[in-house]
Amino acid sequence: MSELGEFLRTRRAAIRPEDYGLLAGPAARRRVPGLRREELALLAGISIDYYVRLEQGRTRNVSDEVLEAVADALQLGPDERVYLRNLARPAPRKRHTPRPQRVRPGLRRLLECAHDVPAFVLGRRMDVLAWNPLARLVVADFDRLPPADRNIARLVFLHDGPERYPEFEAVAKEVVGNLRSYAGRHPDDPAMATLIGELSLGSVEFTRLWSGFTIREKAHGSKVIRHPAVGEFRLEYETLQLPDDPEQMLVTYTAAAGSDSETSLRLLAGLGAGAADGRAAVRRSERIFR
Repeated sequence: MSELGEFLRTRRAAIRPEDYGLLAGPAARRRVPGLRREELALLAGISIDYYVRLEQGRTRNVSDEVLEAVADALQLGPDERVYLRNLARPAPRKRHTPRPQRVRPGLRRLLECAHDVPAFVLGRRMDVLAWNPLARLVVADFDRLPPADRNIARLVFLHDGPERYPEFEAVAKEVVGNLRSYAGRHPDDPAMATLIGELSLGSVEFTRLWSGFTIREKAHGSKVIRHPAVGEFRLEYETLQLPDDPEQMLVTYTAAAGSDSETSLRLLAGLGAGAADGRAAVRRSERIFR
């Protein structure tokens, strides 16, 4: 079955027929959970034949009205509606290889100036392109990681995600939702296919969540982080998409004013500043004694 068909099938299965006043229980004798194809077609106001062809990926130029009607019947959220449109009406395939992503100097300077705020830049497929010292302490020590491992999905599913994030299920769903959104926009990205293959082979949790078609664009929220130096603390994150490059996003973490988490974050910032001062002193002494 096509990816579009799998997505529609999982969403049909998630709908309770009784929510629409449809017969449920023993009398219905339903072999599968959720809505039947003919019920979904009826709710969307389209023929069963047309819906079957849509689910099988055999339709072209599907109208906005049909997609919105199907989305309404499936009770899709905003990110899921975008994903449905991307699958049903994929953009023309680009034959050229995307250029390597680079972070412009002004954005790097902004990261350097954010001394008290963990911040980093995400690129395609949740690759981490740039980061500041506090992000190294809070998220991961990107300087020590091989370039291929500087990826949020790999860190969460193939490294220490369950240990670092006490609310692992929520974090994992968010990561999978972001990858699904990207895959919907770039269905022919070979690097994405490689990443999904690695995650599927290395993580049972990823395989389970990926098959559930969780869709979510990274935006804002909060997460609990467990740190060996300060214990557990909760940070709120904001994701800012660059207006001139939608494939790059600036991610920042902050703590609620006056909270224990703010104290923990300040302690980590102090540790990071102390370590940076120590490295600077070593470099100065090396210059003196050369």
